[in-house]
Amino acid sequence: MLTTPDFTEITPTADIKATRHGSRAKCLQRLVRLDLPVPLSVALPFDTVRSIAKGKLPNMQALMGVFGDGALVSVRSSSQAADWGGPGTVLNIGMNDAVAARLAETHGQDAADALYLSFIKAYAVDVLRLDEDIFDEPITPRLAKSYFEDETEEPFPQDPGVQLTEVLRSMARAWEGTTARLLRQAQGAPADAGLGLVVQQMALGIGQGISGSGVMQFVSAQTGKPQVTGRYLPQGQGRAALDEQNAQFVESDARGPALEDACPKPVAALREAGALIRTRLREELQIEFTLMNGELFILDAVRCPRSGQAEVAIAVALAEDGVISKSEAMLRIPPFTLNQLLHRQVNPKAPRDMLTRGIAAAPGAATGKIVFTSEAAQAAAAQGDACILVRRDTSPEDIRGMHAAQAILTERGGMTSHAAVIARGLGLPCVSGATRLQLNSRKKTLTVPGRKVFHEGDVITVDGSSGEVLAGTAEMIEPALGGAFATLMKWADEARDIGIRANADTREDAEAAQRFGVDGIGLCRTEHMFFDPIRLTVMREMIFAEEPGDRTAALDRLLPMQRKDFTELFKLMQGQPVCIRLFDPPLHEFLPTERDGIRAMAEAMDMSVSRVASRIESMQEFNPMLGMRGVRLGITVPEIYDMQARAIFEATIAASDGGAPVVPEIMIPLVSARREVELVKARVDAVAAAVRAETGVAFDYRLGVMVETPRAALRAGEIAESSAFLSFGTNDLTQMTYGLSRDDAGRFMSAYVHQGVFPEDPFQRLDTDGVGELLLLGAERGRAARPELVLSLCGEHGGHPDSIAFSRTAGFDYVSCSPFRVPVAKLAAAQLSVQDKELP
Repeated sequence: MLTTPDFTEITPTADIKATRHGSRAKCLQRLVRLDLPVPLSVALPFDTVRSIAKGKLPNMQALMGVFGDGALVSVRSSSQAADWGGPGTVLNIGMNDAVAARLAETHGQDAADALYLSFIKAYAVDVLRLDEDIFDEPITPRLAKSYFEDETEEPFPQDPGVQLTEVLRSMARAWEGTTARLLRQAQGAPADAGLGLVVQQMALGIGQGISGSGVMQFVSAQTGKPQVTGRYLPQGQGRAALDEQNAQFVESDARGPALEDACPKPVAALREAGALIRTRLREELQIEFTLMNGELFILDAVRCPRSGQAEVAIAVALAEDGVISKSEAMLRIPPFTLNQLLHRQVNPKAPRDMLTRGIAAAPGAATGKIVFTSEAAQAAAAQGDACILVRRDTSPEDIRGMHAAQAILTERGGMTSHAAVIARGLGLPCVSGATRLQLNSRKKTLTVPGRKVFHEGDVITVDGSSGEVLAGTAEMIEPALGGAFATLMKWADEARDIGIRANADTREDAEAAQRFGVDGIGLCRTEHMFFDPIRLTVMREMIFAEEPGDRTAALDRLLPMQRKDFTELFKLMQGQPVCIRLFDPPLHEFLPTERDGIRAMAEAMDMSVSRVASRIESMQEFNPMLGMRGVRLGITVPEIYDMQARAIFEATIAASDGGAPVVPEIMIPLVSARREVELVKARVDAVAAAVRAETGVAFDYRLGVMVETPRAALRAGEIAESSAFLSFGTNDLTQMTYGLSRDDAGRFMSAYVHQGVFPEDPFQRLDTDGVGELLLLGAERGRAARPELVLSLCGEHGGHPDSIAFSRTAGFDYVSCSPFRVPVAKLAAAQLSVQDKELP
């Protein structure tokens, strides 16, 4: 074995480490240890490659001496993690006039010319960065060398040492380039990530007899189920078989010619190698191989490409077969991968005609006809037509249309805008902040600069996983929730040590949450129950009432509707905790803003249009999100909370009759002071006493606070004295801590993140430093005043792995998130628990 400080020959006993030489070098050593036919290979460690980038070369004479005179070699990149990428492979280094003449004698002139020409092109374009067009036309090696000399004013290098030197230098410098650095950092690589290089003796794949190259894997890239998939290119090199139209199958196949038909022995050897690799390397790998006159060489084995569905199926199968443990199977799956299983996705291999791109606000994809109003969406749904609701932005008034649509597209907003939050709760794809859209709601047109004008009824596709908006219909992949996914969720439930609840406002939300196996409902936003057309009319009558008696009369009509909502919810959850947030939004959100809506309201209330418009205008606030909403509304218009409390308690009695006892959790929103809690608590207690007296039925309930203001977090100790629980609503808490509107921040947030003002968008990932400090202070002070206090996080951050890690550390009892984020949260929680147990 030849060993120098600059490089190491890959042998069974060599000191090859993924952290020093990269994952490819380490994998090749493992293949060698399995006695598989791997060509002679040498690994250059990270330090050597960094030195090459700075102009200091390794001992090239010693390196070339490993392979001997006249040998052809390839150079492959070897980053520490395969996902971090690296420069592409360069083949046939060492090819020159003398070698070409020798190969012409042994392999034929055509084969020699093909190898030589391939190397000249690769060296010119990939190494020296010459214009690719120069070498595109059919040419001979002699002409290619002539073109090379014209461009570089130097003859094509004949010295293999010079060729290898330039290849190593080019690949090392490419790794250090800005573009490459940004791409790998996007994959989670640290800024100082190193690159290793592997120099490997060529197995040509071109010659007499059965010669060629191919790739082979043993599971379906889409489903992860056992399936031999491979392509073989006779007289070919590298991974060209994957793209070449004339490539054959590897295994016998009725659809066309296959390598196995002509040469079954190497195919059988590949199957044996695949089974051995799966067991010993504990992974499903794709094998790159070459045949030379029927002799098999395995050049590389990489993690086979796979969809999210396949990712889960492969990990679960490996665990069920005893190859890896259940814990390792869970740790192998990035939590957000599960989004691909929960929703329809655009087939990544299908063609797509992208119109524009926005923020990928809610995962999944859907195709439908464009509609511009909620009424149009409901009409389309009634006729059985799939539709996409397109709005400048959405408001609570659009909730019925959002339920009717297949996807939502908005010109404004971000990850935590109204459209994004509701879409994730409904499991609908959503693209928000598509600022290049030109929306004309009056003419009902949608324009993308440089494209045709789209009208209502035209078909588009919204891809909420990528943020892309596509013209026409796109080919879809259906979700897969059974089998391996169900097994994975079972393992996650067994492993996790923090509760996972769902944000659910409707029966449909709760049913979706139950399908994913939640520990209860952590946030039920009652205001979304009022946007049914019948209820909305009554709600508006209540808002317009000038006398308490008139207001009470309207609320009495809403009471049975609310009671029915809560009864259904309690029965569906079968005794699991349900946390109901009392009415939160400002009242003006329930009032129409457009002329037609104002006229319809005037007719319904037997009032003049001018009077209705005047009253609506008088109720507008300069900053409604910081105005009379939440507990402030409950204190100034207490009849609303009285009605809701009565509805909750009467539903509790109804749902507990013959079923599991219900203990509702009532949450007061937007609290800032202890006295607010005391005032609301007194009225809720009074309503409870009245219902007990009227019915003769005893019941329990728990009253708590949604901590959404910085002051509530700071004064959590005194607030906790009147509260059974504190649930931190991080959406509003982030807004108020930063002084940012979550609906408008998307306009400049990318610039802020790019320039390092914020490490991440704080509405997408919880700011554990600033907002997190408020959470920790609130938790500490609340529990100091009331040790049995239940703590939770119920904002949209609740389903993010970082937030779950923070919540576990802070001692929270549970997190709550949108129903379709529940599987992501459960897997993340399980991974954190497993990692903690594995720490020494």
